[in-house]
Order: sequence, then C-alpha cells, then structure tokens
Amino acid sequence: MPSRKQRRRRQKDRRHDWEYVYVDDAGQEVEAPDEESPISGNGKRGAQQPRKTKAGGGGMREVQPPSWRRVGKRGLIFAPLMFLTVTFLSGNLTVAQRLVNTVFLLAFFLPFSYAIDALMYRMYRKRSGAS
Repeated sequence: MPSRKQRRRRQKDRRHDWEYVYVDDAGQEVEAPDEESPISGNGKRGAQQPRKTKAGGGGMREVQPPSWRRVGKRGLIFAPLMFLTVTFLSGNLTVAQRLVNTVFLLAFFLPFSYAIDALMYRMYRKRSGAS
C-alpha cells in the first residue's frame, strides 16, 4: 500500500499535463521542431532539446505473464550457483551427491519462481486496471 507521500505525488502527477509547448520569440505557440538529429556536430546534445517521457509512465513497468520458458532460463542461471553453494557448504560429499542436492533445490526453486511470477503478474494487472 503506498504511503501518503506517494499517493499525494501520484495525484499531483495526474493533475499536470506532461506535454511540451514550444513558444516563439513573439509569444505564440508553434509546432514542435523536427528532431532529425538530437546530437549536434560537436557530439553533444543540444541544450534546448527537452527529454521525452513515456505517456502514462507512472513509474510502473510492464510485467510479462508467467511462463515456464522464462523460469527454465532462470533455473539455468541459478543451477550452477546452487551447485557451487552446495560444494562449498558441504565439501565431504561426492559430485553425484552434490548434483542430487542441486536437483533437489531446483525442484523447489522452479515452481516457487513460477508462483512468484504469477503473483507479480496478478498484482500488475490489478494495479493497471486490466481485467
């Protein structure tokens, strides 16, 4: 649950319109200049070019739906780390016993990782207002 400060900041962000208005020397609004080359000849950005922000940014990034493929990739990353941890913490085991311990750890890690992904996706959908 967001704090009071976070709620006030979010309400303030929603009140303000985040578009850039370009005004000429006479004070008249003009069309936005074409951004053909954001980098000038000396390799630096021009000082007058504002940074573009995402429309509806709100600080929340998109969360992908859970997938076993992503969980499998995560398992491939963490399996060697788990094996090394088992190796350093129990040096008197054989390599086969270390592999069995690593597989046992992965048997808990992979479904738990999928469950966390599903939880994060549900929370994202709930907060973004999607059904």
